[in-house]
Parts: sequence; C-alpha cells; structure tokens
Amino acid sequence: MSEPVKPSRSHAASSQRLKMRRELAAAAMELFATKGYEATTVDEIAAQAGVARRTFFRHFRSKEEAIFPDHDDTLVRAQAVLEAAPAHENPLDTVCRGIKEVMKMYASSPKGSVERYKLTREVPALREREIASVARYERLFTRYLLGHFDEAAHRDGGGDFDEPLLAEVAASAVVTAHNHVLRRWLRGGAVGDVEAQLDHAFAIVRKTFGTGLGASRLVAGDGSSATASASATVSREDEVLVTVARTDAPLGEIMRTIEQALQRG
Repeated sequence: MSEPVKPSRSHAASSQRLKMRRELAAAAMELFATKGYEATTVDEIAAQAGVARRTFFRHFRSKEEAIFPDHDDTLVRAQAVLEAAPAHENPLDTVCRGIKEVMKMYASSPKGSVERYKLTREVPALREREIASVARYERLFTRYLLGHFDEAAHRDGGGDFDEPLLAEVAASAVVTAHNHVLRRWLRGGAVGDVEAQLDHAFAIVRKTFGTGLGASRLVAGDGSSATASASATVSREDEVLVTVARTDAPLGEIMRTIEQALQRG
C-alpha cells in the first residue's frame, strides 16, 4: 500500500496564510456590519480575530484591503489557467476560462460575497480597491492576448495594426462581461445559475471578438505560426459551402466559422 502524499511545506504555508487572511476578513466584515466601516479600527479587527496588530499587517496593508482576501491567490490561479492552455485553444476562450476563477471565488461564499458587494457600494475607499483589483485581471488577460500576434511584424510595418487594439479591447470585454453577470447575481442575492449566465455573456464576447483577433492561429511543432484552425468560403455560383479545418480544431470553432461564412454568403 503506497504512502499518502504529504503536502509540501510551501503549500501548507500558503494554505495557512490564506486561512488567516480569510479569518481577518471575516472579523473585519463582522465589525463593519455592527460598528460601521469608518468607526472600525485595525486594532479592533485584530482583536476580533484573536491575533496581534502586527499579524494583521503581515497580511494586509490597510483595513480596506482586508475586504478582498482572496484576490492575490485568485490572480495566481487565473494565470495558471493561461499558462496551461492547450495549443489548439482559441486564446479568447482561454481568457474566459481564466476569469472563471474569479467567479468561483465569489461563488464559494455567496452570503459573504453579497455582504461585501453591499459594503463596497457604500464605501468609496472599498470601491476604489475593487476597481484596482479588476485592473490587475485586465492587465493579465491583455498581456496574454497580446502574446498571440507577431509583435515584431507590427514594429516592421507589417501585420494587422488592429490586433493590439483588439487584444486590449477583448480583454476588457471579457472582464466587463464577467463583472456585469457577477453584479447582477449579487444584486439578486446570489441565487440562480451564475455559470450559465456567464457562459451566455462569454458567447456574446466570442461572437464579437473571437475571429477578429487572429487568436485562432496555432503554434506548429517547430515554433512557427500555423494557419487558422478552421476557414470557410462560399461559392456564390452554385451556393456550395467549402470548409477547411484542422483535425484538432475545436468543434465549436468550426461551427462558428461555418456560421460566419454562411452569413457573409
């Protein structure tokens, strides 16, 4: 019988750190709800959590930061999704999967997420902190999408000059779609199938940006850019649709390409 796998020291330390951050956040939320945000001090939050003041400042720089204990770890998980993306996946689809880590964070504690949402609407400092967190995700996804076109070609005067703009706008659209669904879900008391709502919003983003970004290009085994996963043309003469697709192209991408070709035809 094999020995059970023991967690590494770094993993255990990370888990302990996140546990303490969540305990401090829970203590802060409880005090904010009873005393109000402005009247609550860091010393009171630390005492409520049963730790020293210096322990609080090892985890957070301010009391408003304590409201968002999971964003750092969620950003790491989102980046891991991008780094582990399969070569055939449209990068826009990868980004949509990446930001789902944020939704999972909120969905893991619906009641607490609703309370935090209400508080951020009331306190400008918390709203600013939330905006800063959103900007971090947006920068991460923009960098990822920017990495999927030939930047050197743009500097040399070649390529499609719209792609850098599309990369930034598409990343912003994914984040905006996510936040729209999230806010609507939280305003409704965090009930309903939020994942289905999110998938619907992402479908709209993909339809708008998915083919314009040049993101369906693959990387061949020798590191060179391969052709698009799927392409389609319509012959007006006899109304025949001809589709060419790689064998490893996702079915959804092929169907979208066919649909767009039919609309153009």
